[in-house]
Amino acid sequence: LVLNAALMYLDIRLARPTGIAFAFDLAVNKFVIEAAWTRRSRSEAAKRPNRKSWKQRTDMYLRPFLLNIFFSKRFIHAKVMHRGTSKVISVATTNAKDLRNSLPSLTDNNAARVIGKLIAERSKEADVYAIAYEPGRNERIEGRLGIILDTIQENGIIFV
Repeated sequence: LVLNAALMYLDIRLARPTGIAFAFDLAVNKFVIEAAWTRRSRSEAAKRPNRKSWKQRTDMYLRPFLLNIFFSKRFIHAKVMHRGTSKVISVATTNAKDLRNSLPSLTDNNAARVIGKLIAERSKEADVYAIAYEPGRNERIEGRLGIILDTIQENGIIFV
């Protein structure tokens, strides 16, 4: 009923061509129709809410622990974070004193295995048995990254 009234109003406006004022009336009336259709005020209908999708809003609670891996030229860093609170649960890096002195290379495949094992052990100590890993854009799960993920999985952590 409201939509029919708005369309009748628009038909009356269309019957009166007055150039620029006509185009302006048509643009303004679009918001009148939208406001009537959605039962909002004109100012609210003109604004488009910048709302996240359902998945973006619920994913942090369904998969709360996120694995973050960073490769620099000199070191490998890995951490498990809680998405909701942004707190770090466990950290492993080849820049730590014990690993820096014991590993021959801090960036090779062997170092990646050690980091994977350490992050899995420290996550289990914090009672985290399931984590999520989201690869970045154009990031392939191969090489040192694949080794870290496989080692974490072999040590009893489930990827969700």
